[in-house]
Amino acid sequence: MTTATQARPAAPADTPAVTGSVVTGIGVAAPNGLGTEAWWAATLRGESGIRPVTRFDASRYPVRLAGEVPGFVDAAHLPSRLLPQTDRVTRLSLTAAKEALDDSGTDPDALPDYGAGVVTASSAGGFEFGQRELQALWSKGGSHVSAYQSFAWFYAVNTGQISIRHGLRGSSGVVVAEQAGGLDALAHARRQIRKGAALMVTGGVDSALCPWGWAAHLAADELSRVTDPARAYLPFDAAASGHVVGEGGALFVLESATAARERGARAYGAFTGYAATFDGPGAPRLADAARLARADAGLHPEDVDVVFADAAGARAADRAEAEAIAALFGPRGVPVTAPKSMTGRLLAGGASLDVAAALLSLRDQVIPPTTGTAAPAADCPVDLVTAPRRTALRHALVLARGRGGFNSAAVLGAV
Repeated sequence: MTTATQARPAAPADTPAVTGSVVTGIGVAAPNGLGTEAWWAATLRGESGIRPVTRFDASRYPVRLAGEVPGFVDAAHLPSRLLPQTDRVTRLSLTAAKEALDDSGTDPDALPDYGAGVVTASSAGGFEFGQRELQALWSKGGSHVSAYQSFAWFYAVNTGQISIRHGLRGSSGVVVAEQAGGLDALAHARRQIRKGAALMVTGGVDSALCPWGWAAHLAADELSRVTDPARAYLPFDAAASGHVVGEGGALFVLESATAARERGARAYGAFTGYAATFDGPGAPRLADAARLARADAGLHPEDVDVVFADAAGARAADRAEAEAIAALFGPRGVPVTAPKSMTGRLLAGGASLDVAAALLSLRDQVIPPTTGTAAPAADCPVDLVTAPRRTALRHALVLARGRGGFNSAAVLGAV
């Protein structure tokens, strides 16, 4: 652990123009801030959004903490016609997508027909909407179930609603890989850019903070039962006892670097490397995903300046990730951070929010902190950043693991 500025070589002044795909817009809905800049400022201050659950009565459950997006008034962000047909997760997604498009300076109406699409990641779809309609079915009968139930619960609904609202009729899709999905969506969007798409809205947002969703979270037996919000989720800590679940995530506007330059767009960073692997029996492959993503970006180990960890908050999983990072960069060989310690794990939204943090780190040349954990456990040999660290940053590596064996890694580069 260190909080001092670390001297790392700056990018050469004659770095060639970036090619490939760049992020020109960011939209965020997170438990410690609604909107990109509000969330980022709170993250750098180390402000946590983990609190007692308010969206339903959790007093009878063994876990009562979550990361809820604060101050989100649905009617303030969506037209009234959309409220009866959308779940909270879709409302958060639509809000983040609009922020990303506005931030990019893009006019969707000016884009070529079928030239822009949407690829999002989702783990649960509209869980709360589904629960409400099932309750109506059980208690009142089928005639009381909303016709919107036919799609509002579906994991592809965020992609569909974003596409409809902004007229993005190009190639679109959805990926389901739990926490890893946020990176997988970006990779699918990059593929469409390479095929000629003018622009893609991509990323992940999730929300399943309702009794039905809570039952699913509890069934996995991975949630911390600590009641103190400051001690419930402690990535890489010797006292780690599980994670806290949250809602939210981040969406992006991804464009080709050439197209962004031609229209004079500001780019936060380049999406330069990606890989995905799947664990085999007793054979975790997170390190392979990271190594392949780094190779895809054309980088050597010393070129990576910070790692945004998956940070499971469970002893065995944290130890495995720390060992994977050490195998790639050497023990304590690269700064490692887990700002999701302030939000909880957001399912498909978690890795997307880490990508947003990585991009803003590259913009501001500062690594955000991991909170709660004062120092990593002895068997987790990582240089854990626990206070904002100002240092020269050129490339960031984002790691993500999805329940069931999914591993994904992405490399973001400064522009």
